[in-house]
Amino acid sequence: MRQHLLEWQWKLYPEAHKRRLTLVVHFLSAPIFICGTLMIASSVLFGWHYAVAGVLFMIGTVLVQGWTHKQEDAKPVPFLGPADFVARFFAEQWITFPRFVLSGEVVRAWRSAR
Repeated sequence: MRQHLLEWQWKLYPEAHKRRLTLVVHFLSAPIFICGTLMIASSVLFGWHYAVAGVLFMIGTVLVQGWTHKQEDAKPVPFLGPADFVARFFAEQWITFPRFVLSGEVVRAWRSAR
């Protein structure tokens, strides 16, 4: 895994999110990923089907965001392995994208998007 992951990810984030489609997909799918992780955690209380649905939500998010990132001019930095993939994806969904929205950077990205 990368040292200073959040700082590294934040530095690269605007360049990797320049298309409006990428921004819209993130707006829709980041909350779905978060719900998926919460569903897995709550499956202890509500049953195994919550875990299955949560995993499917998370996989769907990975697939759709991966598809949009491949269309960006700035291609994603290759993963160092499975742990790097998991750490980067969780950090992006739970911290970096919400920070991008709350900081107003997403508005700047939307205005300059093609």
